[in-house]
Amino acid sequence: MIYLDTDYMAGAHPEVMEALNETNMLHTPGYGEDDFTCRAKKLILDTCGLDEGECFFMVGGTQTNATVIDRLLNRNEGVLAADTSHINVHEAGAVEAWGHKILTLQNNEGKISALQIRSYLEDFYADDTHEHMVKPGMVYISFPTELGTVYSKKELKDIYKTCSEFNLPLYIDGARMAYGLNAQGGDLCLKEIAHLCDVFYIGGTKCGTLFGEAIVTRFPELLPRFVSFMKLHGGLLAKGRLLGIQFATLFSNNLYNRIGKYGVELAMQLKEVLIKKGFAQFIDSPTNQQFFILPNSVIEKIRKEVSFEYWGSPGQIESKVRFVTSWSTPPQSIEKLTELL
Repeated sequence: MIYLDTDYMAGAHPEVMEALNETNMLHTPGYGEDDFTCRAKKLILDTCGLDEGECFFMVGGTQTNATVIDRLLNRNEGVLAADTSHINVHEAGAVEAWGHKILTLQNNEGKISALQIRSYLEDFYADDTHEHMVKPGMVYISFPTELGTVYSKKELKDIYKTCSEFNLPLYIDGARMAYGLNAQGGDLCLKEIAHLCDVFYIGGTKCGTLFGEAIVTRFPELLPRFVSFMKLHGGLLAKGRLLGIQFATLFSNNLYNRIGKYGVELAMQLKEVLIKKGFAQFIDSPTNQQFFILPNSVIEKIRKEVSFEYWGSPGQIESKVRFVTSWSTPPQSIEKLTELL
């Protein structure tokens, strides 16, 4: 069976597993107070070009989003985000469960624009009754988006400039950031992202670790007493060194970049195959997620040997589907899919 459902179906990258095995019987302090976690933080901040800043580790993306957003917002504030955003569609109301409304903007291929943000804010403050409304307290975007698209450097600069004008923190969900940084035609690097937002996280779960996300900020004052806040949200791992070891490995020997590059290269091969076979793209994604429209007859046949996802409800004649590659996708998978098609 070929598995192209998502990018967290395998365990961890062999280099990560090797590091975990080698340190398995060591005894270290808990809750991230160990030397491995300190080293991981330094490696990440150095890679981001941050002389000052802070880094925190949590286990999963939904947990990370809910905790960071809850910390950045006041009780009566909401978060501006695309209607297709992960926090709005696929996190089971985790943000709302902590008392914060998601204020949605119409997406354009998964993205929102500085103009949309400005328009929403100007309309909000122009309303005489805005004191009775949920105040926009921050902006959330993903890199890459839920549709595999990425923001250009100019788009991100414009968004951050607008957020700064209105004194709103900009938070970037980087669950698949390794693949976004290696996007075909992309023009952003990790250092630039670190300086064009207030808080972001570097995803590990989908990019080579067993589990884990690294929250990074240039402004620690935006996340006061955050370790305590992580515990409040049930997100402080007692065996914190397991996160530190994994991220120290990801950010050694260029592994994080190698993982992203490999996943995107395979996705581009997959895209080329599907286009040559005459299938239409639903979204032209430059990253490891590929969205196509396939006849139901073709879907029925290849699903016997290929596992992938419908994107939305199936149509009567044809349906939108998603294929996802990752660091763990064997190159033979693309060859096999080509043969089946």
